[in-house]
Amino acid sequence: MFLMKKELDIPCELFWDTDVTRLDPQENKQYIIDRTLELGDEKAVRWLFLAYSHNDIKKALKKSRIISRKSSNYWNLMLAK
Repeated sequence: MFLMKKELDIPCELFWDTDVTRLDPQENKQYIIDRTLELGDEKAVRWLFLAYSHNDIKKALKKSRIISRKSSNYWNLMLAK
């Protein structure tokens, strides 16, 4: 299930512990990117790359304190291409 919020369909299943109606795509960018890269399936990751630029995702990945080392290594390799 996806919810419309400020012209973005945020994948609600990744934010079971959050009121997605209160998520702001810009203010909560780091949180949304972290959660999606760490827990998202293929559909959620596709959404992420449509919703945010590669540059935004790379910056968030670099600053993240939540993404596991394994996931971080994977996404750094994928974003290097």
